[in-house]
Amino acid sequence: MPKLYQLTISENFSAGHHLRDYNGKCESPHGHNFSVEITVEGDQLEPKAQFLIDFGVMRRELKAELEALDHKDLNTLPPFDRINPSSENLAAFLYQRLKTRFQETGKGLVRLKSVSVSEKPGQSALYMEFVQGG
Repeated sequence: MPKLYQLTISENFSAGHHLRDYNGKCESPHGHNFSVEITVEGDQLEPKAQFLIDFGVMRRELKAELEALDHKDLNTLPPFDRINPSSENLAAFLYQRLKTRFQETGKGLVRLKSVSVSEKPGQSALYMEFVQGG
């Protein structure tokens, strides 16, 4: 029977931003305490330790990416100096950055499944990629 393991962690960061070409409150500069949740998956455990990947490794990789965003004006940082720093775009940006990190640290056992960004409790944007044809 096929099996799949998924591990999820979350971390927080604080940053300011504003949405360009938006007619509403979020057009003005404001800040959030963002929450970011990442999920990795794999179908086999590391043989010796019997885990998919160490939670500490996951946390280290996520924190390394969030450090560059923490307490910053997101609109001044690439690529958000050109695109809106919406939750959707933040999730996609972090996904691309973390995808590379987990390919390098996961020893082929783990792949990034999804990244979710929340500006406040009760609402979040989820980004994931699908492999076509199988």
